[in-house]
Amino acid sequence: MPRSRYKTLVDAFAADIRSGRLPPGTRLPTHRQLATEHGLALVTASRVYAELEGMGLVSGETGRGTFVRETSLPPGQGISQHVVAAGVIDLNFNYPSLPGQADLLRTALRQLALSGHLESLLRYQPHAGRLHERASVARHLLDRGLRVPAEQVLIVSGAQHGLAVAMMTLLKPGDVIAADALTYPGFKTLAETLHLEVLPIPVTDTGPDLPALEKLCRSRSVRAVYSMPTLHNPLGWVMDLDRREQLVAIARRHDLTIIEDAAYAFLAENVPPPLAELAPERTVYVSGLSKNVATGLRVGFIAAPAQWVVAFERTIMATTWNTPGVMTAIVTAWLDDGTVSQLEVQKRTDARARQALAREVLAGLRTISHPNSYFIWLPLAEDARADQIAMALMREQVSVSPAEPFAISAHVPHAIRLALGSVDMDSLRIALGKVKNVVGFYS
Repeated sequence: MPRSRYKTLVDAFAADIRSGRLPPGTRLPTHRQLATEHGLALVTASRVYAELEGMGLVSGETGRGTFVRETSLPPGQGISQHVVAAGVIDLNFNYPSLPGQADLLRTALRQLALSGHLESLLRYQPHAGRLHERASVARHLLDRGLRVPAEQVLIVSGAQHGLAVAMMTLLKPGDVIAADALTYPGFKTLAETLHLEVLPIPVTDTGPDLPALEKLCRSRSVRAVYSMPTLHNPLGWVMDLDRREQLVAIARRHDLTIIEDAAYAFLAENVPPPLAELAPERTVYVSGLSKNVATGLRVGFIAAPAQWVVAFERTIMATTWNTPGVMTAIVTAWLDDGTVSQLEVQKRTDARARQALAREVLAGLRTISHPNSYFIWLPLAEDARADQIAMALMREQVSVSPAEPFAISAHVPHAIRLALGSVDMDSLRIALGKVKNVVGFYS
């Protein structure tokens, strides 16, 4: 087929989709049917759909076919944080806040202004943070079941920066990292930016499919595994001790680096030790204070094996030089005086109340969540489409995230994630009611 004719067919499909002549959800002809109808080679028909998929206009679903996507959703829905229009209830992003947090900040700023070391905070700080601040974080981590010397703690500009520092330091373009088939979108974006190959680990109801990870390691040169063992985003699981020990054994057998993301771990109680406690020689533990304190305080931390600390410091220097001293002073003071622990208790209570409300309003729908988490995974009926439901909810002034941003395998499940922590309870009840009605309509 001449290239111009091939491009003409792609352009014709694109025009029909963008104009609405082919509405979202339309099932397109199979690759073979398209080839027969237009007199194409099968490989050329596949190229037509591949180009349309690359343009974000269609999605190919294993065993179901090729469908027109809902293109009216805001760009990057579920990945890029966009400004929510006035009147829209945001169930897409979590930025949990409690009454009185602004007053805490006002008090902290007044105390900082009266302190004798304010001027020093305006200067460059050590790349990994001041040692007494690193010690504050190390004491805090004892509550997470992690024993680590202050010298092996590095302060970073939020958990996402911590992930970036770990992956930039330990991995190079082309390296293979394994991760749960459904995972945190920020990890996906980071891996793509660093040109890493991400291999999906199938997921079960209680954690990753570890025999599948073992098989991956035997067939591919996997360098690292990214894991959220304590309160997984988006599925909410907490891996039991046996499964954690199995994961550590696989990592030791195949010399894998473990990157442990503990951003939501504070919400789960009475949990097994972190992977970093079970395998301290190969685990990088990353967390922050965005979810348990406030998203505007971009302070996070890494706990790392001693042999990597210097390399991590160089990466921090290359990316931010240091986390701002004013921010770290506020945060570590709150760690030391118990404010952070108090906020975590309050947020666990808040999250429990929101989950109870969600179970009440969404009764009759299948949901997957942890009873203390700020999000719910909502699988949809087999013939429902997440992008259509997300767009229908947007028309109802409710913003949610479809499954695609969380998926790293070719198979994207039909599901949506509901973030519960960003709106007041009355608004949450209204929004969840709309979710139930829209999902019911499409089921």
